[in-house]
Amino acid sequence: MLTARDIMTTEVVSVRLDTSLKDLAKKFVETRFSNLPVLDEDENLVGVISETDLIEQHKPLHIPTVMTLFDWVFSFGSEKRFQEEVDRVTATTVGELYCKDPITCSPENSVRELAALMGQHKVHLLPVVSDKKMLGVVARLDLIRAMED
Repeated sequence: MLTARDIMTTEVVSVRLDTSLKDLAKKFVETRFSNLPVLDEDENLVGVISETDLIEQHKPLHIPTVMTLFDWVFSFGSEKRFQEEVDRVTATTVGELYCKDPITCSPENSVRELAALMGQHKVHLLPVVSDKKMLGVVARLDLIRAMED
C-alpha cells in the first residue's frame, strides 16, 4: 500500500513569514503552484498560503452598517471581523495573510487517508510532517499520479 512517504515531493518550494506579497505573487507565477508551505526561521512549518489568499486580499473592504437611535449607536457586524478584513487588505507580507494551523499528514498515512483528508478539509496540499519538521508535501497531482500505478 502506497503511503505519503512514497508519493510526496521532497524538493519543496516554500516561503517564509517575512516574504513580501509581491515576491509571493512572483513565486506563484514562476512555479505554477497554487499553494505553498510557510516556514519560520527555524524551518518549521507554521502554515500554508494559497493563490486564493492572495486574491482575496484584493476583495473590497466591507464597512459594518451602523444605526443611530437617539444617542445610541448600534453596529451590525463584528468589530473583530472588521479588524480581520482591515488586516487582510493592508497585509504586505506572507506572515500577515497565511493560513495558520494547516492540515498535515504523517509519512505513514496511506493514499486513501490522504485523499480523505484533502476531501474532508477541502485542501489541495498536505505538508508531510514528522516531529514538527516538514519532510515534503503531497499535492493533488501526487495523488493522481499514485492512482496510475
